[in-house]
This record gives sequence, structure tokens and C-alpha cells, in this order.
Amino acid sequence: MYRKTFTFNGRRYYVRGRTEQEAIEKTVRLKEKLERDEVVIESSMRVRDWIDICIDTYKTNLQPATLKKYKSRMRTCVTEPLGNYALKSVKPIQCQLALNRQAGKSKWYINQTYQMMNFIFEKAVENKLISSNPAKNIVRPAGTKSTHRALTKTEQAVFLTAAKDHIHGLLFLLMYGCGCRPSEAAAVEGRDLTLKEGRLYLHIRGTKSKAADRYVPVPPEVRALLPDHPDPFTPLCTTSNGNKICERQIRRAWHSMEREMNILMGCRLYRNQLVPPYPLADDLTPYCLRHTYCTNLRDMGIDIRTAQYLMGHSDIKMTANIYTHTCIDDLSDDWDKINRRDTGCDTPAASR
Repeated sequence: MYRKTFTFNGRRYYVRGRTEQEAIEKTVRLKEKLERDEVVIESSMRVRDWIDICIDTYKTNLQPATLKKYKSRMRTCVTEPLGNYALKSVKPIQCQLALNRQAGKSKWYINQTYQMMNFIFEKAVENKLISSNPAKNIVRPAGTKSTHRALTKTEQAVFLTAAKDHIHGLLFLLMYGCGCRPSEAAAVEGRDLTLKEGRLYLHIRGTKSKAADRYVPVPPEVRALLPDHPDPFTPLCTTSNGNKICERQIRRAWHSMEREMNILMGCRLYRNQLVPPYPLADDLTPYCLRHTYCTNLRDMGIDIRTAQYLMGHSDIKMTANIYTHTCIDDLSDDWDKINRRDTGCDTPAASR
């Protein structure tokens, strides 16, 4: 078997033939079809080429940022293990082995991989390129339930102190005080601030779903860091060069925020480096600030339907999962109630 490769419009193509002459002839015919803008779709094509066609054809409704993440996840989870197989030759066991590579990751991530794999093969069945979907009955491996937690009362106090003087304090306060997702906070511009009857509101132009577009009240801690006369079309949170903050820079900014919080909590420094042990828990992420926002809404007695709107959740179950999540900090008042209850006994059971 002979193989020829060539690149057309930035995409790599592979052609095989039983003889070298056959491979050359197939290459010439394929190039001619590509130059005539004819889409070459056949069951012998590579899975990686079919994935590109599927995404370009069927995922046209995704926002640019969402599409970029989708392609990245597809490349890592599906293209890498299956991309070099011919579409018609993929077997269920190969799909299962590809999915098993995600074992130990979050259930959400495993389910996303499962859905992407089924998406490309179901579309291949619909287009009569293969007779059946090899990923249809594969088994999802065990995964972890990845949950973001709210900051404790102590962590909130330290965070608010650190955010006042941090170069990216406003970015994180928009997550904490307005419930912005990280990408939403980075996209806030001056035109998104609306003053009505002396009350300041933030228009969050969310794109994740229809529910993500919303107006939320701006609390004092956020308002204190807002510029007096923001430019309508300039992001409020930028890099030191004035550019829009990307996802990678948000992560770097958060590491800096964690450092400041550790210092405020008493962590020692040696040659400007933090010395273990670190007082701040290592499971905090920027998304925990948004989770804290929802938990604080619950503690303030905000109705769950209103909280759903303020969070930009399309499904109230997502809001309810946070509302019903209880941690040890939430039990302090209940501890007093439980231990002051009238048991009808003079001596608490624990002292007998």
C-alpha cells in the first residue's frame, strides 16, 4: 500500500493506493475536486477530515469563543485517539478505548466526550457513509463530580480586602458581586452600566444561552472600583497594555490574587516567595466567586427564581444545586438551634 500526502488551503490530505501510480492518480483527482470547490466525502476518508466537515457544517450556531473551545476539546478527546482511522473502519472497541482515556476526569467532561463522539458518527450514518454508529453503546467510565464551592465567610473577608488594591480586583469583584462568569466579566464595557432612579445596574451580555443575557444590581464593593467616566466601548478590565483579558491571563491574575490572600492570612515570605504551609485552601478557582454570589443570594433570602435570572441559568436545577448545597459554615446557626432544643432532659446526652 502506497500513501501520498499534500496540503490544500491549510488542511492535510492523505491518499492511498495499491500501487504508487494509483496513489498518484488519486492525488491528482482529489486536488482537481478541491480546486473546483467540490466537497470530497467518502467512507474511506479519515475520521479527522470528517470531524472538520461536521463541525464546519453542523455547528454554525455556536459563538466564536464557544466554537473554539468545542474544537479544542474535540481535538484532544476524539481526533487524537481516532483521527487517523478510516471512517468506515472504526470499531466500537476503539471508541470505548478512546473514551476510557478520560477516566478519572469529571463526569461532565466524560459526558461531553461521549456526546461529541456520538455526534460525528451519527452524522456519518445520516449521510450514509457508515451503516451504524460505533460509539452508540459504549460505556462511560467512572468520573468525579466536580463542584465549585462558595468561599467561607473568612475567605470572603480576605478576598474583599485583597481585591481593593489588586490590579485585577474589579475583574474578580464582577464575578463575586454581580455573578459574572469569567468570560462575561472580561467582556464588560462602559456601555453596560445603567443608572436608573439612582440605582446602578450591570447589563451582562452573556452568550452561553438566552438566559445568560441579563441585568444585575451593582453592589457597593464593585461600584467603588468602577472608573468615574468609563469609555462606552472599552472593556473595564484589561491587561497592563490595555488589551482585553483572555482566559489564560485570567488564570494568571487569579494566581496573583491567591498570593495576596495567602499573605493577608499570615503566610510567611522568604525572598519574596511564599513559604508553606499556605493558609488559603488550594481548591479555589475564579468560578468559586460566582458560586459565592449565588450562595449569598440564598443567604439574603432572594427567591430562587430571581436568583436563576441573576445567575443567567437556563435551567433552575443548576440554581437549586447551589441553593441546596450545605457546608459546615452554613451550620453554625443550626448548631445553636439544635443544641438549645428542649429535649426534656436536664443533662445533654453527650455529658452522660
